[in-house]
Amino acid sequence: MKITEKEVRYVAGLANLTLTDGEIGKLRTDLDGILEHMDRLNEVDTSGVEPMTQVLFEAGETATLRADVPVAPLGNQAALANAPQPGAGYFKVPKVIER
Repeated sequence: MKITEKEVRYVAGLANLTLTDGEIGKLRTDLDGILEHMDRLNEVDTSGVEPMTQVLFEAGETATLRADVPVAPLGNQAALANAPQPGAGYFKVPKVIER
């Protein structure tokens, strides 16, 4: 396996997850499988493939993307109009991170 238990615990800590030993083992296996798949993808010869700037094909007028039209920003007062606890021009939220 490429992923160690220590690395899984580190990633779980970054995600603020508390995992059991069984979950750590399963996650380790799953992450290792993902990395193996990525290694297989890295072996594919893409030298003849031109980079794409748009994942959609050249569709012209049939493209499904909306037109990019600039609009005025919402504004602080309008953004905070329905906030449950606005204060000093910001959204007030309960503290969720204890570290």
